[in-house]
Amino acid sequence: MRVFERGLEVPDHMVRRIEVSGTGGVRLAAWEFTDPPKAGAGREGARGPGVLLLHGLLGRAAHWAETARWLSTRHRAVALDQRGHGRSDKPAEGPFDRSTYVDDAEAAVEQLGLAPVTLIGHAMGALTAWQLAARRPDLVRALVICDMRASALGAASQREWAEWFRSWPVPFATLADVRKWFGEDDPTLERPNPARGDFFAEVMAERSDGWRPAFSCRQMLKARETWVQDAHWEELALVECPTLVVRGLDGQLGRAEAQEMVRVLPRGQYAEVVDAGHLVHYDQPDGWRRAVEPFLASALPV
Repeated sequence: MRVFERGLEVPDHMVRRIEVSGTGGVRLAAWEFTDPPKAGAGREGARGPGVLLLHGLLGRAAHWAETARWLSTRHRAVALDQRGHGRSDKPAEGPFDRSTYVDDAEAAVEQLGLAPVTLIGHAMGALTAWQLAARRPDLVRALVICDMRASALGAASQREWAEWFRSWPVPFATLADVRKWFGEDDPTLERPNPARGDFFAEVMAERSDGWRPAFSCRQMLKARETWVQDAHWEELALVECPTLVVRGLDGQLGRAEAQEMVRVLPRGQYAEVVDAGHLVHYDQPDGWRRAVEPFLASALPV
């Protein structure tokens, strides 16, 4: 495990990059958010309970920065760039199946010494989190599921995503164009959403001809294909730890399904964030914190 440290622009917090070895030797980038070490205090003593943050499809660990900063006052907060995303490896042919993503998360928990860990996942990352909690209850002490459905989405959903990728006007000339298209001009948007534009600006990379996605759209479709046609209720029912299901009122997870997920979970709780879409933690960070922080305080008493 190799560690790279660098400072953030936020003066009262630090982040260090840690390389984790995933399935098949794939290099995964993890980012640990910490308070500066206090004089005379060892790093280990101030870390607190481990939290692993798992982004959704197309996302990256940096999208968790604001959440990780408030978590780091009481917890050891680590965000993982999952394979195919961020600074982690993007193996040409994968694998990108569900088992591999769960294996990678399990490797991160064990290699970073986070167990018993709290898993906080958004969308695809939430599915990875509850599948790991179902498989390895000994590793997971609490779980937060953010805007991920347990029902099958179906083949039509996959075709819609493929069409959506083809609609992107790449390359974008500037990051301002990225923000405008994803925040205003994307025909799938019901109304303007500047936070969505910022979200996608963070997953673009500058090339010789302009700004393009830092990920492979083909790989993203391949990863998504491994879960959209299946339901995941049985694995949800196997999650033994306290679990919070969070949805944005305008997100992809409907209230009835979210409440059914809570019913199926042995120790489920429910929360919703007003004025939030699918990107709950990024779209409405204050509302997200108000929903999650009390749950963590009760599930992980100091």
